[in-house]
Amino acid sequence: MQAARRMKGQALSEEEVRRVSDALDAVDQIADRVERVRAQSRIMADQVVRNRTWSAERTALIRELWADGEGMSYRQIADHLGIKLSTVQDVFRGYKGSGTARPKKPDTE
Repeated sequence: MQAARRMKGQALSEEEVRRVSDALDAVDQIADRVERVRAQSRIMADQVVRNRTWSAERTALIRELWADGEGMSYRQIADHLGIKLSTVQDVFRGYKGSGTARPKKPDTE
């Protein structure tokens, strides 16, 4: 029963992601360039705020999955959530920046 609920929830989230993606594709199809850029700008501004909230929720869940009972490994968490292993690792390192701007490990001699 729980597996069926998980599958139904997964299907629902995939449907929601598809609907959002379709909506963003529709913005790209706005013929008037000025209106298209206005719409894109509003969406990007809204997403900056939303990203903070979503990131905090993801961080909390990653920490819960790691700490619960026996806890999951970093790799298991990444697979479970469908995210990169480096994203999970960054949560525990306290790193919140872009992967391209991640500080390099210091050279050890």
